[in-house]
Amino acid sequence: MFEKSFITDCEGPLTLNDNAFEIAAKFIEDGGELFRILSLYDDYLVDIVKKENYKAGNTLKLILPFFVVENLTNSDFIEFSKNNIYAVRDSKFLLEYLKEAMNTYIVSTSYGQYIEAVSDYMEVPFENTFYTDVDIDSLQLNDEEIQKVKEFKQLILDNPDDYELFDDIFFGQITEMGIYDKIKDVEVVGGQGKKLAIDRIIERDGIDTGEILYIGDSITDVEPLEFARRNNGISISFNGNEYPLKVAEIAVVSPSAVTTAVIANIYAEHDKEKVLEFIKDYNISQDLEKLFDDYNIDEEIKNRFFSVFDDDCPVIQIVTDENFEDILKVSKEMRNNIRGQEIGELG
Repeated sequence: MFEKSFITDCEGPLTLNDNAFEIAAKFIEDGGELFRILSLYDDYLVDIVKKENYKAGNTLKLILPFFVVENLTNSDFIEFSKNNIYAVRDSKFLLEYLKEAMNTYIVSTSYGQYIEAVSDYMEVPFENTFYTDVDIDSLQLNDEEIQKVKEFKQLILDNPDDYELFDDIFFGQITEMGIYDKIKDVEVVGGQGKKLAIDRIIERDGIDTGEILYIGDSITDVEPLEFARRNNGISISFNGNEYPLKVAEIAVVSPSAVTTAVIANIYAEHDKEKVLEFIKDYNISQDLEKLFDDYNIDEEIKNRFFSVFDDDCPVIQIVTDENFEDILKVSKEMRNNIRGQEIGELG
């Protein structure tokens, strides 16, 4: 075991996908719009209502009856996932470095079928991944329930802001269906679920809670980012929206994961204070190549960084009240540009 541990979300820091959104858009008529509406409802329940025992990322549970109506199977999820992995530039390079430098884990809200495909592609041991485990084949609706779910879909599409209607559908009528017994037992690895996954990693592998680098980009990463920061670790919002940016200590805005590799390299070789010192120097330096030499950045990482970036270098900043809005603006722009606006604007 290494001294320090790198823990990351998948969709955003490593891949450009939102796999559940893309499955919905592919297999359900108007499925992308349906998923977008439910994602906003999910954010509302977490951020505004603060619904008891409700986890960020539960869109992955809300959408399940609509997958069942389309007769989707585990095989459909697996095949689609294998053929639809779009990696962030240099994410494999980042993970190749990390595997030699730090304990490395992926903690994702995504379905396990997708994370297994990603772990194969990225060559990360599957046992070091944590995900939302759903057996689609075990979910069933009778004919009457299928018709009701079809009606729910149309009602949602026709009334995208009627959250009282959604409450009745998801916390009233669907709870009376046989499928609900299976759905309610699905443990979504999002928000507090990601924090619980980190607890399992700490217990299983005995990693130091004070030496964690966590990187995330969405509302499902708030709790683990808070945990890393509270325990004097490194917390990074990578092309994040307002949710992770509010709690992360560091913001990275970049089209390439090599930017994260620079931070990880300094942290692996030194400590948090050295990382923060580097960021301050980075933002005033007139000669970044000399700065990288002064901090003994790994030669391969340095070369990759300067092959990607010339004059237009990425944002690496310590987040403050004063710079928050400026960072948020460029971060959301980058998020939308590299992930596509439909995916980028999801919570």
